[in-house]
Amino acid sequence: MKSRMALIAVACLSALNLIVGGIDGAAVAAEKLSYPMLVKRMIDLEMLSVLPAQREGCAQWSSFDRASRFDAATGKYVRWDANGDGNGIIRREGDVEVLAEMDGPGCIWRIWSALAQRGRVKIYLDGAEQPAVDLPFIEYFEGKNPPFDYPMLSYEMKTLGSRGENLYYPIPYQKSCKIVAEKGWGKYYQFVYSTFPAGTQVPTFTGRLSAEDAAALREVNDFLRDRLGEDPAGKRTGSMEEKRSVSVVAGGTATVAELTGPRAITAVRVVWPSFSNRAEQCRVLRNVVLRISFDDLTKPAVWTPLGDFFGTAPGVNPYKTLVTGMTEQQAYALWYMPFARKAKIELVNDDPAAHSFTLAVEHAPLSRPMGQLGYFHCYWHRDVFPLPADRFPDWPLLRTAGRGRFCGVMLHVWNPRGDWWGEGDEKFFVDSEKFPSTFGTGSEDYFGYAWCHPGRFERPYHAQSMTENNAGHQSVLRWHIGDNIPFQRSFEAVIEKYFPNDRPTLYACTVCWYLSADGENPLEPVPASERWGYCVVPPLEGEDGVTIDGTPPGVVQVQKMAHFGPDRWSKNDQIWWTKAKPGDKLTLVFPVEKAGRYELAVTLTKARDYGIVQLSLDGKKLGEPIDLFNPEVVPTGPVALGTHVLDAGPHKLTVEIVGANPQAVKAYMFGLDRIIARLAE
Repeated sequence: MKSRMALIAVACLSALNLIVGGIDGAAVAAEKLSYPMLVKRMIDLEMLSVLPAQREGCAQWSSFDRASRFDAATGKYVRWDANGDGNGIIRREGDVEVLAEMDGPGCIWRIWSALAQRGRVKIYLDGAEQPAVDLPFIEYFEGKNPPFDYPMLSYEMKTLGSRGENLYYPIPYQKSCKIVAEKGWGKYYQFVYSTFPAGTQVPTFTGRLSAEDAAALREVNDFLRDRLGEDPAGKRTGSMEEKRSVSVVAGGTATVAELTGPRAITAVRVVWPSFSNRAEQCRVLRNVVLRISFDDLTKPAVWTPLGDFFGTAPGVNPYKTLVTGMTEQQAYALWYMPFARKAKIELVNDDPAAHSFTLAVEHAPLSRPMGQLGYFHCYWHRDVFPLPADRFPDWPLLRTAGRGRFCGVMLHVWNPRGDWWGEGDEKFFVDSEKFPSTFGTGSEDYFGYAWCHPGRFERPYHAQSMTENNAGHQSVLRWHIGDNIPFQRSFEAVIEKYFPNDRPTLYACTVCWYLSADGENPLEPVPASERWGYCVVPPLEGEDGVTIDGTPPGVVQVQKMAHFGPDRWSKNDQIWWTKAKPGDKLTLVFPVEKAGRYELAVTLTKARDYGIVQLSLDGKKLGEPIDLFNPEVVPTGPVALGTHVLDAGPHKLTVEIVGANPQAVKAYMFGLDRIIARLAE
């Protein structure tokens, strides 16, 4: 017996067939969507493959900096890097600010904020005098306030060790939607909404849920809470599984499965081998490629390193979302991948050693003609699609032509020097529009959190599956399901990247979308030499030629300090040592130009999460341990370390963590502003 969820999903798909007529996407009949049908679109992965109807769209209102604009007279982008993204509104009307205005029929899918407060945000639908929703903005995101009392759909990220607030929840309207905010509502917002083709009938949200509506929301909420990793469509009629262990030699290719259509791949699962260490794991999962070819497409539709295909990098990082996830032993991807005649799944091994994997490919008959569907595409790349200077700081995620849907991205960031890498907005250009219909407020906002918080988190539609405190590797993803982006002719997605490659701050992305058979995918396979080995830690150098000796435990980076008070640290930065523990040592090398007697001193940093350290010079202890606890972040000023006879050449100042103040947060951090060596008189 099919589950209630599967039955409703089938009903939703049947109704969708009414509007997707021929291959040209013209509507043959008006579509009627009930509220439960809209709710089910939040987990309907098959619907993503349906080629969009004409005039179907998805866009976003946000508080992006309105100084960024396109000058039609010159054809240039003006102040494209403007970054005051907390204050943008449409206009003021009396005592309220207008945040969003949309024509229907349509549906809001996602609401996000970073600083929601008690001022009320009101949603007016279809010209009604009274708002359908009238709540303090923060209550949209607490998961306990009707009608948003579904904690997997409404949540504050602080409960997951991060910041920001998210609501994934359908709010439909037939004619229009207007969102206004009263004083004290907060700062920063995003409203993501779909527009349906003219004639589509949707219920106007009232804020009062019927028993059927509440049951549909509860079922989705419970699925997202308890059953991630399962196909949300349930057991499909005629479903089959191809499972085999595959060995692939160095430089070779192995076939995992060859399928005959019309069918659709509904899941790809893999069991990892036992790797000897983390470095081998990361290397192998980047060097072995998953390649999937469909029908007579001129190039593979899927080409991505095996690990990255499952939504995180580098290596294995346990997490779960609706579409992808990993444990230490295995991974899943539930993308729906239809084909008409044939599909071939292969592993390509660009690693210098042979490897074996166990893969399972689940597939089922199509529920609609292939002519109504697009092909799933997934590609990995680093730096492609160069842009003109006026487009700085845009970094392209995807550029494609044809008809289809954008479904999201996993971004792998290599940022060894630390500091916040993601101070940049996402922008989506649909069908060659000059100004993007989606213009975000920051990279972390797009991925569902806020203020570069280094906490790991996982939610059904977005995750930060691994982080090294914003210094080193970061892996973030966002899957667009209900809020997928339809396009008819072309699509371009970018995300702003302020730090240059030579810093180095390097991006790699795995991007997922659906595309018509006649569409253009300009992405190409990337050589192994460009996929692995580029994540090199540059020599870290502090002020006055101070360098790091060897590879200390924890994370060492240069931290900008101006936001703690300009000019309080010598060059507004410090060498910052984190993720260490008592007993760990950091050795700093500093140069001395000529031999002599030197007065030695250091300027350090104190804060509530800093440790107690013992300093040594060339292996000999320097006085008593120094307690670096302070309730606020402050510089110490010069700390005298005595007078010493020093030869010309390099000398070593060793920092050993020996404990922490009883009042301190036990993070045992350490910060060095300067080593000062002055010739004694």
